[in-house]
Amino acid sequence: MITSTSNQQVKNLLQLQKKSKARKEQGVFVVEGVKMFREAPADWIVKTYVSQEFLKKEEASALKGREYEIVEDRVFKTMSDTMTPQGILAVVRQPVSSLEKLLNDPAPFFMVLENIQDPGNLGTILRTAEGAGVNGILMSRDTVDIFNPKTIRSTMGSVYRVPFLYVEDICETVRELKNKGISAYAAHLKGTGSYDEQDYTKGTAFLIGNEGNGLTDELAGLADTYIRIPMYGKVESLNAAIASAVLMYEAQRQRRNIER
Repeated sequence: MITSTSNQQVKNLLQLQKKSKARKEQGVFVVEGVKMFREAPADWIVKTYVSQEFLKKEEASALKGREYEIVEDRVFKTMSDTMTPQGILAVVRQPVSSLEKLLNDPAPFFMVLENIQDPGNLGTILRTAEGAGVNGILMSRDTVDIFNPKTIRSTMGSVYRVPFLYVEDICETVRELKNKGISAYAAHLKGTGSYDEQDYTKGTAFLIGNEGNGLTDELAGLADTYIRIPMYGKVESLNAAIASAVLMYEAQRQRRNIER
């Protein structure tokens, strides 16, 4: 049993919780809670830690056939990134994807994110993307770390199932998508047409920019079409995650109707 916060494993876990650099160097991230543990692919899990109190709960049945390390309750609280720890966390391997794999679909559907900074927004976009049937999330290098604990919690498990990729040059990536016949739509205040007037049943990529500044001129300039979500009242725009959800589900609606 781990009984001290000075334990090297505890120190490493704290680094993984707090520092993107540590997660990147080790190629892992941390998930917390029974749901995130249950849904993690077994071959992705590197190590599991549980508190003494957790072992007394019914949820401890999730550990059947698994190896785990027991941690004193007091120490477990220091390891956790949540205010009310559920008593179980795991170190998980970071998934690896490639643009080539994502382009295999005959009518691929992508979200292209430029400089998204809020961990909750990114996690919500990923979770919504799974529900809307998005093929993959492509992100600029300046986008917040998807393995940030807050982002991971916001995905509610979608991080295991939705392919995603950070790219060195987001503009070059969009050019590559367009060369493959995928239409790029920029959610932009200068958009004149409503988002629901376009055809998203073919290869589609929605470009979503930074929460405060929107898309850079360079990336926006690569869009085939500027689209806008109509606004009433004095509201100029929606939260990045909400705007993404509106666009993704319009594309899903159109594609679902085609399938019928």
